[in-house]
Amino acid sequence: MTLSFDLPPPGAPAADPAPETSLPAVLTFNVNDPSGAGGLAADLTAMASASCHVLAVVTGTYVRDTRTVHHHIALDAEAVEDQARCALEDVGVQAVKVGFAGSAENLSTVAEILSDYGELPVVSYMPNLAWWDEVELENYLDATAELLLPQTTVLVGNHHTLCRWLLPDWAEDRPPGPRDVARAAADHGVPYTLVTGFNAPDQYLESHLASPESVLATARYERFEATFSGAGDTLSAALCALLAGGSDLQAACAEALTYLDQCLDAGFQPGMGHAVPDRLFWAHDEGDAAETDPASDTPPLGDFPISGTHH
Repeated sequence: MTLSFDLPPPGAPAADPAPETSLPAVLTFNVNDPSGAGGLAADLTAMASASCHVLAVVTGTYVRDTRTVHHHIALDAEAVEDQARCALEDVGVQAVKVGFAGSAENLSTVAEILSDYGELPVVSYMPNLAWWDEVELENYLDATAELLLPQTTVLVGNHHTLCRWLLPDWAEDRPPGPRDVARAAADHGVPYTLVTGFNAPDQYLESHLASPESVLATARYERFEATFSGAGDTLSAALCALLAGGSDLQAACAEALTYLDQCLDAGFQPGMGHAVPDRLFWAHDEGDAAETDPASDTPPLGDFPISGTHH
């Protein structure tokens, strides 16, 4: 994978690093995924890999396997608010991720909470919700655009998913580019977008961090033969955790994309459906090294931040 940074860092300030005596804390709103592919399972493992303490707010649960989402059950908005308010009154956080909130009502609650913490960077991830009821999906997307995006620092999503949502009337012969998607997001108040899944020549895929004015970073990597579930949640969680640790946006984006690439490279197929990223690949590598070399001074599994020497 190659990364290019041709422009100066964006103007958004980096999050204040946490005191040295504690881990950076991250708040995440997301749905439980019993298959372990995405949702809170992805957030917890990716953020922990970045040495963050995770405050996980459950918005509901999927009824799914590694093939597809069959159904989902949303918690009511009061339950979501109670979880978040209770945790936030106890622990100071450095960044927030918003994944699938489960309902438009829950999004309204999340947006209200975020408005009380306007100084925090917010990473919002838009998953593919094509499996959902059309009316509920439209209400959810409208609520996201109206309530969540104005408070979002970085919007993360697949090229196809974001284009269907933000540029439904695109009429040009060429597909929308990263700046086109960023402009559409900026119309709702988002300063930066991280768009994945651009088709590139020679069986490559590209991801772009963009603002309406410029493409700030580009990553190109070989297309995997397997189909993965949970990649977007993994990437957005890693990005959020790195921002919480004090990295600037471009450095955090580069690190998160590298981490995702290695998660996919080490991915596995736990069931009869899609492959799943191995978000703890670094732990297995360290354990294998210790087992194969008894004389090694390598310590047992511990805190291995994404920004360390493990990739």
